[in-house]
Amino acid sequence: MSYVWSCNEWDPLEEVIIGTAVNARFPYADPSTRLAEYPDRRLDQIPQGPFPQHIIEEAEEDLETFAAVLRSAGVSVRRPSPWAHDKTFGTIEWQTAGYYNYCPRDILLAVGDQLIETPNVIRGRSQETHSYHDLLMEYFHSGARWFSAPKPRLLDELFDAPGDEPIPKNLEPAFDAANILRFGRDLLYLVSATGNAMGGRWLQNILGDRYRIHFLEDVYFGSHIDSTLVALRPGLVLANPERLSDDTIPEFLKEWEVIYSPPMENQERLSADYLQRAIGSEWIDMNLFSIDPDTVVVDSDQTQLIALLERKGLNVAPVKLRHSRMLGGGFHCVTLDVRRRGSMESYFTGSPN
Repeated sequence: MSYVWSCNEWDPLEEVIIGTAVNARFPYADPSTRLAEYPDRRLDQIPQGPFPQHIIEEAEEDLETFAAVLRSAGVSVRRPSPWAHDKTFGTIEWQTAGYYNYCPRDILLAVGDQLIETPNVIRGRSQETHSYHDLLMEYFHSGARWFSAPKPRLLDELFDAPGDEPIPKNLEPAFDAANILRFGRDLLYLVSATGNAMGGRWLQNILGDRYRIHFLEDVYFGSHIDSTLVALRPGLVLANPERLSDDTIPEFLKEWEVIYSPPMENQERLSADYLQRAIGSEWIDMNLFSIDPDTVVVDSDQTQLIALLERKGLNVAPVKLRHSRMLGGGFHCVTLDVRRRGSMESYFTGSPN
């Protein structure tokens, strides 16, 4: 039986990969990084080199605390192997250096018993799955279906986005796995700086007519979907009020109850210098992770959000990732839920069977 089985964001969790901050570096300053992470800066304004050592150490402490919470709930926790992100690599057309293994959510997509390596937008992430090789081989030998999207060329012209919409051009499929939220047979795909529309069309072609891809466009351009929408359980989603409204919520989700997050708290703890280098916005602390349909891991500073979720009948495990903004990853980002106990369901009118 395949170790991989994950159909949505909320079924009872059995096995998860949690990333690591070891050897993490700021992404190499090139057009792909500028578009995806720093669209308002010149290349020479993008931070370079390793993240400060105390940030790496504290991030590792927090990830292990998070892992302990999941283990106490009976979850098997796996971690990637270390990777030398300071080494340069490339193609005949460009050279780059690595980034990190902090966010496995960005590079691998689980759909049922399938694991899909996505055609990531940032050049420095194009070899990131190598540090998951042993895990991927283990999942493959267990019966999981392991695919890799076509490797994009990632030429400069892909990132020459016109106007105020930093989206890779539709010259080839390019997207991060974290541009996607899974609702059983329905998947929501954010068109943004880390995912072009062609990437969503490729995914629809690969998954076939047993799945339905919904495109979320023109609401948020700055990276991934999981600080814009959070799927909590069947019938309930959490939305970012700065990016979505009742009018712009995806049409299929209007069948469910939509609640809006309160403002993020305790942002004043971060200095101006820290924020100048940080990759994530304040909304990264809305980035939740479900252990099961009734239990979520939430940033411990977000007391108003915790109270809102508890009013909806959810149990909250408060945990802190002190450097979620610096490293650009909250609880959903730093995980890949490879096995959840449940079945592939259709939750909406017109969903494939």
